[in-house]
Amino acid sequence: MSGQNAKPEATPGVRQFTVAPDDDGIRLDRWFKRHLPQVGFGMVSRWARTGQVRVDGKRVKPEDRLAAGQVLRVPPGGESDRPKPQRRQLSQDEIDRAEAMLIARTDAALVLNKPPGLSTQGGTKTTQHVDGLLDAYAGDDEPRPRLVHRLDKDTSGVLLVARTPGSAAFFSKRFSGRSAKKIYWALVVGVPDLAEGEIDAPLAKQPGTGGEKMHVDEENGQPARTLYRVLDRAGNRAAWVELQPMTGRTHQLRVHLAAIGHPIVGDGKYGGQDAFLTGTISRKMHLHARRLIIDAPKDSRGGGGKLDVTAELPDHFAASLEQLGFDAGMSDARPVAEPPRERTPQEKKQAARQHARQYRKARRGERRTRGAPKPDKPGKR
Repeated sequence: MSGQNAKPEATPGVRQFTVAPDDDGIRLDRWFKRHLPQVGFGMVSRWARTGQVRVDGKRVKPEDRLAAGQVLRVPPGGESDRPKPQRRQLSQDEIDRAEAMLIARTDAALVLNKPPGLSTQGGTKTTQHVDGLLDAYAGDDEPRPRLVHRLDKDTSGVLLVARTPGSAAFFSKRFSGRSAKKIYWALVVGVPDLAEGEIDAPLAKQPGTGGEKMHVDEENGQPARTLYRVLDRAGNRAAWVELQPMTGRTHQLRVHLAAIGHPIVGDGKYGGQDAFLTGTISRKMHLHARRLIIDAPKDSRGGGGKLDVTAELPDHFAASLEQLGFDAGMSDARPVAEPPRERTPQEKKQAARQHARQYRKARRGERRTRGAPKPDKPGKR
């Protein structure tokens, strides 16, 4: 079994396992769910109650936590009638597609560069997605890799996949605890007034869209904060910006940039026709998860520490940077922005009101443009 060292036992059928570093701190019942899912919780409880399952020779309860290096004694039997999950058979084309996305592999994680247009997970009428390709990365005796975060279908870039259940739990805590630093690149229409700042505007599902669209909602929205800085500008036409989400709301970066009047190039959902540049600039979404910095669990050799990975731009984004005269190599050497001090509730409300006013002002300008009378033709009054 992956991550464990089985040892022979004198009693026929009795199994012994050494708790791997990946399982350090896990509850006994959770260990069984990870590694011996065919043994139900009721059987684990019975074995613990009768002393048949032991840790380092001592009796144990289902809720007791294990430590790396401990030896777990498991009696024979206990298998339920639940069928073992079958792996999906992938075509050679799917295997090649999966391998083309892989940019880094460690004991704990796989790091992918997700292309634009590929969903992270399946759904209604979605048959092609990253989750459906994960069997390509696991050997016969290895657990199936697990997604621990997501990217929008049209967003490209760094996607972290956990290789084991233990690393999945470890990484999930880092994402939910906001200690992971995610750096995005985007091309936006126009140039923000401030070269560097923070967008603090609460977000909620927009009514009437079935939850498919978000909007700024001062009263009922969930807190949402985004740090940004302008890396370069093409006159007043467009700007190349670096973004660091401090919260993880749905479509956060897209809504925040549209709310301050600078939608992401190609994001017609939130920017309408104003999100597209004229000329030969691609109409695809220009939002890319460029870099991820996250703590990593210790591996079998005692290593670990930080995982810092960067994903190359998709072709359409790189071509747009070149056409606008931007140097794609100028950003990565700059230090990652640190979040400013935590704002007081009054400051948060004031910032949210300010961004909401900017959003309403931009919308009023759109309405005036649409409702303006057409100019008379030459020679007519």
